[in-house]
Amino acid sequence: MRFPLHITMDMLAHQARQAILRHRRYPYVLMLEPLYACNLACLGCTPERHTGKLADRLTLKQCLRAVDECGAPGVSLCGGEPTLYPELKELVAQTIRRRRHIYLCTNALLLDEKVFGLIPPHKRLTINVHLDGMRKTHDRVCDREGVFEKAVAMIRQAKRLGYHVMTNTTVFKETETSEVRALCELTKSLGVDGMLVAPGYHYETIQRDMFLTRAEIQKKFRRILGFSRHYRLTSTPLFLEFAAGLRDLPCSPWSTVTYTVRGWKGPCYLIAKQYTHSWKEFWEETDWEYWESRQDSRCTNCAMHSGFEASAVREIRRSPKDLVRMAAWNLLG
Repeated sequence: MRFPLHITMDMLAHQARQAILRHRRYPYVLMLEPLYACNLACLGCTPERHTGKLADRLTLKQCLRAVDECGAPGVSLCGGEPTLYPELKELVAQTIRRRRHIYLCTNALLLDEKVFGLIPPHKRLTINVHLDGMRKTHDRVCDREGVFEKAVAMIRQAKRLGYHVMTNTTVFKETETSEVRALCELTKSLGVDGMLVAPGYHYETIQRDMFLTRAEIQKKFRRILGFSRHYRLTSTPLFLEFAAGLRDLPCSPWSTVTYTVRGWKGPCYLIAKQYTHSWKEFWEETDWEYWESRQDSRCTNCAMHSGFEASAVREIRRSPKDLVRMAAWNLLG
């Protein structure tokens, strides 16, 4: 299966519970950013994500409260660089005890020091390594030489040690689709369990001309869609068709909620209109209908998986054909 059976079943059970409760909107994934400190300053990252002091971090209690309050079955530990978080071992252990699935999103530079030998492999833990291209491209995006080679070495070691490993690739304006395919070939040879591919989002605070317009996204993703079936991409076919301009989807900003050092980030992982430490205030006072409509100017060129994968999943309920396609994609992937 493309996704392990226990993850698939837990996600389906979560959706069933929400349907019984007649909840139209509910979180699928919590993006938990316990700190803003990072050991890289990548070109495509908003400045708030690679600045800050290690002392200015969420407490373990705050992190776990966010996990409990939102109830999402998936928890993506990001930041900043989560391997720098001093309480990482306990955070992972406590989150697993809550029967959540953890995606440790990392640049992999410190896996051998902070994870291997300290946090054992577990079926509910996935190491998600950021790879934005082959060596030259990835090192340029990370603004440091040697990052690609270390990440690849850490992926190899993680697989040898028995961890479930994925990669996460952002497609930028200068990204050639031939390089995306070469990266797919590399991750396949490494035995990676899944590869997420998505277009980058142009944060307002980044002035570099490296992000794609909607037309550019569609052009590149039509080509990626063409070869996607040959690899273990975790970007669903429906999402890839949306990114390629072959189907339209509303946004589901509530499906991926974000808790940071500054509080709950609204309305979504990408747009910081406001912050609050109150889950109730964040959930009840955000104008979800407005953000679903994609009418805001900041949404014009957005096709990020964090907003649209849940929309793709919800679409299959309306189409028996898409339901069969998705089942086959997961079972035979």
